[in-house]
Amino acid sequence: MAQQETDEQTINDSFVVDTEDCEERERAHRERGTSRPITVVGNPVLHRECKDVTEFDEELAQLIDDMFASQRTAEGVGLAANQIGVDLKVFVYDCMDDEGVRHVGHVVNPVLQELPADQRVLDESNEGCLSVPTAYAELARPDYAVVHGQDSQGNPIKVRGTGYFARCLQHETDHLYGFLYIDKLSKRDRKDALRQMAEGTPRYPVVPND
Repeated sequence: MAQQETDEQTINDSFVVDTEDCEERERAHRERGTSRPITVVGNPVLHRECKDVTEFDEELAQLIDDMFASQRTAEGVGLAANQIGVDLKVFVYDCMDDEGVRHVGHVVNPVLQELPADQRVLDESNEGCLSVPTAYAELARPDYAVVHGQDSQGNPIKVRGTGYFARCLQHETDHLYGFLYIDKLSKRDRKDALRQMAEGTPRYPVVPND
């Protein structure tokens, strides 16, 4: 996947470069952050649209650091703010694409770009979610995605992904609008995913639902 620009910030119609210095950037976020437990399906914060971020301050920067720390603890490839109980439109990611290229970054106030019908090539692959621990199900999603949003300073950015990384971008954006991947499944497959979750044991700390 070709990248444009050498700066991590995007300018005009270019895309974020999120493939450089991945290890160093992820480690810096994680070491500044504090890992938090993961909210699971049934928690109200996961089932409603999150609030827009309007303050691009130290509190937001700390949230992003905490999200990277939480993502690493849970061994995830993406994490939305409401998955640690925070009602704000922010997600982070540390995800490989189908070519084995690592992408690390964050998006504030993400909006998924609608693809024209002739550009929608569906990939039906297994999908899981930290908020539905131990459960997996096949779900068809476009194999290319573009997300518009802002960075932690409020600058406009665009992120694009293919394959597994495209799935990650769509999955995390969905979270911030109140949708989990199991909401897109058939009733039968959703029931099966919830059964898998009930029978499994999360490998990371979670917040029990009252």
